[in-house]
Amino acid sequence: MKTSFEIRGRTLATHDGPCFVIGEAGSNHNGSLSQALALIDVAADAGCDAVKFQVFKAKRLYPKAAGQSDYLGDARSIYDIIAAMELPEDWLPQLRDYAWGKSLAFVVSPFHEEAVEVLAPHVDALKIASYELTHAPLLEACAATGLPLIMSTGASTMDEVAQAVAVLERAGCAELALMQCTAAYPAPPESVNVRAMVTMRDRFQLPTGLSDHSFDPTVAPMTATALGAALIEKHYTLSKKLPGPDHAFAVEPAGLESMVRSIRAVEVVRGRGHKVVHGAEEELRSFARRVVMTTREVRAGEAFSRDNVDVLRRGKLVGGLAPSELERILECTAAVDVPAETPLVERHLGRG
Repeated sequence: MKTSFEIRGRTLATHDGPCFVIGEAGSNHNGSLSQALALIDVAADAGCDAVKFQVFKAKRLYPKAAGQSDYLGDARSIYDIIAAMELPEDWLPQLRDYAWGKSLAFVVSPFHEEAVEVLAPHVDALKIASYELTHAPLLEACAATGLPLIMSTGASTMDEVAQAVAVLERAGCAELALMQCTAAYPAPPESVNVRAMVTMRDRFQLPTGLSDHSFDPTVAPMTATALGAALIEKHYTLSKKLPGPDHAFAVEPAGLESMVRSIRAVEVVRGRGHKVVHGAEEELRSFARRVVMTTREVRAGEAFSRDNVDVLRRGKLVGGLAPSELERILECTAAVDVPAETPLVERHLGRG
């Protein structure tokens, strides 16, 4: 698989690439096309690279007898909750075109094989959700599209991740990114474990990132960016007060904008890791680096000693031998008269 690839002109790479930021609209459209379009506006205004939705059918996720989900605190069955969150497939062309018009990549998570076939003509990439990581038929269908794939790894062991990567590779997937994720909503800070992203990058030699479910809009994404995340995903909403299971832990528009701004700021200070003299340092490198210079006039033939030379910062004076040359200089006499406060150079040095 590739160590670097593009999604709609944005590069995802194992090293040195910019962070691909995904605004996860998910099912926070609440069944309203206008709300879905408004969510795309929010992602664009925040500076995201992509917007992501989800396509699922309740009947392909849970049996009707599955019961209630305790963590949601909703009296309805999980089947009924999911059914109310379904995104109509006939929205897809309009959502895609609207996202493209806002210079956003359009990414969708399919949750059953038939959805993959529906999505393939419309999306720039497919996202495999954490709970689908062991769903080999879905993985194979995604790989068969030839589209770039992103896979979250929440609630999974490293062996399970490795098995899923192997399934995708055997099925022909060439462009895959992995995301560290904690499958809790919200995820406690101590569970986020951003460094697992680095572990997966080192093991699989694939672009890796963070799908962040923690409350804070910036701490985990900034940490991931500092550690070289190729991509970051965050759930967002128009308002936490809207009805539905995913609004309460999602960030609001200001939080999403703050996250993207923070990611870009971290990218600037993170740099590329090469230890060089930056242009901003050149003036003070010359001004404040120490050289060997005379502290008083030294006459020709006089020996250099710590009574007449010192290691000082040069300021705007020119030249000067490095402090590492001090011992050699102290074994020499002055070849010529040397005025006080003169940076010493080779022509000043006579034999000892």
